[in-house]
Amino acid sequence: MSFKNIDNLNGQVAVITGSMGGMGKAIAKRLASRGANIVGIVRRDVDNAQNELNMLGKNNLAINASIDNTSALISAFDTVKQKYGRCDILVNTAGFSKTINHQDLDKLTDELFDDIMKINLRSIFATIRTFSPLLMESENGLIINISSAAGIRSGGSNIAYAAAKAGTDSMTRNLAKALAPKVRVISIAPSAVDTNFLPNRSPEFLSKQAKATPLGRIGEVDDIAGVVEACATNMRFMTGNCLVIDGGRTI
Repeated sequence: MSFKNIDNLNGQVAVITGSMGGMGKAIAKRLASRGANIVGIVRRDVDNAQNELNMLGKNNLAINASIDNTSALISAFDTVKQKYGRCDILVNTAGFSKTINHQDLDKLTDELFDDIMKINLRSIFATIRTFSPLLMESENGLIINISSAAGIRSGGSNIAYAAAKAGTDSMTRNLAKALAPKVRVISIAPSAVDTNFLPNRSPEFLSKQAKATPLGRIGEVDDIAGVVEACATNMRFMTGNCLVIDGGRTI
């Protein structure tokens, strides 16, 4: 791999977990616009997901699989290998959290803690482990893990979520070494982003987040999608990095 910039993603296959979430949709649209075939891994509403992907291109595919189920991931891998014979980009956007005040330790039960770590950390590793054989065969192998600024500074929806995202950044660095030079591994850490990932966020909450951000607004999904696109095309001589996309919130 030369790591030189490329003009398009024609012929490449991008697998995106959580592809029907706000961030996943924006990333799928961006990569498809540059010529990539999109494989969206979703937990439900696979027919709706397929319809959405059809609007981005005729050779896209939705697969129903739970990322916390390794057998389901292996089945998804087999489908991708059979249909496309390749996977060049893997974007891990799927996640789960629940808003719990950091001082309220009792509400963060063992079961909830384990679920948050399983979906936001272990499942990312399992997905990477499953798709790594195809990624290693690619001339453009790239893994993007969607992390969070909560893993860098205090804050976030709860303590377990922040810990999982810190673990994601650590895992990114270790995998970048383990898979080099064939596959690049990068994490992207947004701060507050205008999505429905955490429901019932009031306009007052969003306004408060914007005021605390030096650039004067919260993030938008296209901010993140643009960075993913850049990593795949114009920011190729990098791996193991955590790119904080937060409008300056962490400074």
